[in-house]
Amino acid sequence: MGFGVFIHRSDSIYDDSPAEQYQFPSQYLRRVEACIGDWIIYYEPSKVAETRGYFAIARVQQVIPDPAISGMYLALIEPGSYLDFANPVSFNGPTGPVERGVLNEQGRISGRAQAAVRPISPDDFNRICELGLAESAPLLPRRDGDVRQLDLNETQMPFRFEQQRDRVSLTVSRILRDRVFRRVVLRAYDERCAITGLKLINGMGRAEVAAAHIRPVDANGPDIINNGVALSGTAHWMFDRGLISLADNLEILISRQTNDLDGVRSMINKTGHAIAPQRASDHPHPHFLRWHREHCFKQ
Repeated sequence: MGFGVFIHRSDSIYDDSPAEQYQFPSQYLRRVEACIGDWIIYYEPSKVAETRGYFAIARVQQVIPDPAISGMYLALIEPGSYLDFANPVSFNGPTGPVERGVLNEQGRISGRAQAAVRPISPDDFNRICELGLAESAPLLPRRDGDVRQLDLNETQMPFRFEQQRDRVSLTVSRILRDRVFRRVVLRAYDERCAITGLKLINGMGRAEVAAAHIRPVDANGPDIINNGVALSGTAHWMFDRGLISLADNLEILISRQTNDLDGVRSMINKTGHAIAPQRASDHPHPHFLRWHREHCFKQ
């Protein structure tokens, strides 16, 4: 087993869903198989407009032949392991590439940096994760009864690396996942409620909006931005209880079981559609929206 880097781009021709699966051709089979049971870092190449660089981690559970396409394979991601970085990490740091394994003996970037799948050393993996998961100014949760509170004095380290012979293992706590998920979702939505369109900041400078999972964590919903939406307190409460939902085109759906239909309509922004992140790849994924309509929304 060993750490790896998987190149992924939002406009990829491959059937990728970073929190669930990674499709690849047979030429990379041995490299991907070497990552089974271990962590990989997702990297978005510099050719992508507004590239995020190294943007997430996940753990490879198993590799199977793609049942739909001959000669292709799928790396299946361990449920619940995917985590976006709070701070996407640029390929180049102050002293050169943060992934030093891409340098050749002359200290120049080698062709290895172009490989869609490549191994990465524990030191490089450690360095990139520490940069990506660092929190300079944690965004605290709203203080209302329906938002799960985080214990900011929790003694458990939010993430840690443990040396095991010549390997390094990574442990990521739930407290870090909650913080990072909130940060990336609120940043994508500019701290604005997707349903009401309101951007409210309290007296302590904190956004009065929560990062809601579309498919909940307890229903195997991943901590990926496409499974998140920024919602104010009332909208969050209604969304979790299936009184409102979203169509694939982000039209706001209102349950017929709502006892104050006019009141709910009045709180929705005038477009009748949820406000979406500027970056298209950050939009709610239809896969998760469909789950919410089928398992949560009260028709």
